[in-house]
Amino acid sequence: MTSREGRAVSGVQSTFDELGTPLSEVTFVVVDLETTGGSPASSAITEIGAVKVRGGELLGEFQTLVNPGMTVPPFIAVLTGITDSMVATAPRLSSVLPMFLDWAAGSVLVAHNAPFDVGFLRSGAAALGLDWPGFASVDTARLARRVLTRDEAPDCKLSTLSRLFRTETTPCHRALADARATTEVLHGLLERLGNLGIRTHEELVSFTGLATAAQRRKRYLADGLPDGPGVYIFKDSRGRPLYIGRSQHVRQRVRQYFVASEPRTRMAEMVGIAESVEAIACAHPLEAEVRELRLIAEHKPRYNRRSRFPEKASWLKLTNEPFPRLALVRRVADDGATYLGPFGSARAAQAAMAAVHEAVPLRQCTQRITPTKPTPACVLAGMGRCGAPCEGGMTREAYAEVAAAGRRALVGDPHAVLAAAQRRMVSLSAQERFEEAAAHRDRAGSFVRAVDRMQRLAGLASCRQLVAARPGFGGGWELAVIRYGRLAGASMVPVGAAPPPYLQAVVATSETVAPGPGPLGAATSEEIGQILKWLGEPGARLIALDGEWCSPVDGAGRLRHWLDAAEEGRAAARPFDDRRGLRPAHRPARAAI
Repeated sequence: MTSREGRAVSGVQSTFDELGTPLSEVTFVVVDLETTGGSPASSAITEIGAVKVRGGELLGEFQTLVNPGMTVPPFIAVLTGITDSMVATAPRLSSVLPMFLDWAAGSVLVAHNAPFDVGFLRSGAAALGLDWPGFASVDTARLARRVLTRDEAPDCKLSTLSRLFRTETTPCHRALADARATTEVLHGLLERLGNLGIRTHEELVSFTGLATAAQRRKRYLADGLPDGPGVYIFKDSRGRPLYIGRSQHVRQRVRQYFVASEPRTRMAEMVGIAESVEAIACAHPLEAEVRELRLIAEHKPRYNRRSRFPEKASWLKLTNEPFPRLALVRRVADDGATYLGPFGSARAAQAAMAAVHEAVPLRQCTQRITPTKPTPACVLAGMGRCGAPCEGGMTREAYAEVAAAGRRALVGDPHAVLAAAQRRMVSLSAQERFEEAAAHRDRAGSFVRAVDRMQRLAGLASCRQLVAARPGFGGGWELAVIRYGRLAGASMVPVGAAPPPYLQAVVATSETVAPGPGPLGAATSEEIGQILKWLGEPGARLIALDGEWCSPVDGAGRLRHWLDAAEEGRAAARPFDDRRGLRPAHRPARAAI
């Protein structure tokens, strides 16, 4: 075994995230393996060769033969020159692999046809009980297909690319030589990508080769944007918002739209129309997420698909009248009624309504009932699914008990609705009417899921004020002031600073929020959902609470295990995914002659 280090490595790159890592600062370990066959399940490694580089400078090399514990097939011996006698005294993989993983730690693995080499390494680590470090990887074969035209390279074999880039080392099916050749090919490809504006590891990973020259010429629109978290707004020539997004690193994210990192056709169209990009710097990612939601709802940019029309969400309403009924509405009013929602679609709301009607005999007619003027009952009365208050079959007091049961199901304990659905499912299954049983399951699922979500959101929306902190990504503390479910203030405590002054300042300068109508108060369900997600992150701390933050003890939370099982059953019955919409592998067209 031999190992040669060019010089000491000054630092270890442990993670690659949205902040953007310049390619000149990325440590690449270019690896190549020789094996006894093509599958880790039936073959073993016979040689490992690797080259460590950063910024175009050689940092070290790693090479060793490996005793595979099996006979080297004759055709492999002819192809690689590695024979049984050569590997007989070589170390086993159990000795070699831990050393290689330690040597390559913190780097990006590069290989020509990376799934093959990385697959053998991962399989070997799993067989030896070693933790796989979670390397990021780059496949030079795949990268070449996206960068080179067929006129330049009729295929993307390592030997072909070696001739194209005139590498000093000729690949010869020996691990270290092939790794050296792959390193030179990598540098040649990175030089091509540099001309396309690819400057960071993140842009390299997301590169698709689909950006046009017109898109790349607009990279200057990202100049001057903030480096930290915030919201960015693409605008047309008349200053109208085209698309609103957010990022932990605004300038880096916006730049990606112009350097072939955005394969979506509609986004390419948006970039072609955009004439300017504005940004709003935020204290931390939560503020950026909330501002994005609010701006999308306000401006409704045509290239945003989600969150554009929160006012169009559907709600179930148990009306506030002498003989309440369920109604499907779009708005929540301060009218004393009971609401459940919001639902993502009217179809989901109607399914939940059907589940309630199966369990609670609420009237389903829309007419106004006056006890002094009875009207004929509908067919539901004859089926026993309504007490017929319209023709005097129930007094107002007796019907009030039915309405109370419906109200408890909507805001308290949904178990009665689920139990009714389960009884119906058992009956239908016994009759082998499985599709109808599945329909009842899905209706109950829509209802229980809506109650569970609303109870979690409403618990936070009822608090007059909640002040919380969470460790920041780069150190320090993220601060948030939430009032009636709305983010009223956000701030950041710098690394090493004392938090109390920042806490006092953010509370004093936070927005004044009044409670709104309905269970969610002054915020949208999406905003409260983002805040709850932030509060649930590791390290989040509750600093101050004015009010009660809780969920019903008998609420829908205890039925989540049933929801998970129902979703699994629904997924199991789903047809195979239609693969016709998948994009084919892209490769630049032939150059015009």
